[in-house]
Amino acid sequence: MPPPVSSAVILTKAVGGNEAAAIFNSAFGSFLGIFATPTLLLYFMGSSSAVSIHSVFWTLFVTVVLPLVIGQVIRCCAVKSIQNSNIPYGTISSCVLLLIIYTTFCDTFSSTNQDIDEISLLSIVFLVCIIQVVLLCITFFVSRWQVWNFSPDDTVAIMFCSTHKSLTLGIPMLKILFAGFPNLTLISVPLLVYHPTQILLGGFLVPIVRGWMLAEQKRSKLPRHHFASSNHIL
Repeated sequence: MPPPVSSAVILTKAVGGNEAAAIFNSAFGSFLGIFATPTLLLYFMGSSSAVSIHSVFWTLFVTVVLPLVIGQVIRCCAVKSIQNSNIPYGTISSCVLLLIIYTTFCDTFSSTNQDIDEISLLSIVFLVCIIQVVLLCITFFVSRWQVWNFSPDDTVAIMFCSTHKSLTLGIPMLKILFAGFPNLTLISVPLLVYHPTQILLGGFLVPIVRGWMLAEQKRSKLPRHHFASSNHIL
């Protein structure tokens, strides 16, 4: 699934990481995911897919890309009016996201054809938490390899941008790719659990990651300060 545009950037900014890199990666990843995600899913599913690839891309274009393009055109043409309108875009976006989560949960648990018990749901939550922790650890240690030469604030952006997944793009993709599939709502459950979990886990890690980043930045500046003091004495 493609990364979200907001949560990874917000967490990176809260830690004090490379916000510009987080914005670029989130925006580029979201746009790339529109094409990469269905292509990979159709490739791995093969003939089991219920829809053709042309139908998938056309539906995604109409439901995802076209509204985005129209919104950007309106924003460019009416920048001053939008800035002076004081419309709470952040609140509206959060309400729409909450509505998507609510309606998907309702579809999942109100259907009489779906059989998911408490143990299965708790197992999904547990597995999602384990997957996120493992992915965060992998991206952290890989980004700290000397061969990449990433700074600590770059590592922060990499950790959040590479592990977060978008619910607002993921749910429409699942509905398009699995149209007519009887267990569609069950397929959506891991993504529904993944999205709030990544925000809660990220919020918990913010002070821990910030402390590590500040310590690393302080340690990286010590040799330069020491050499400058030595040259001054000489």
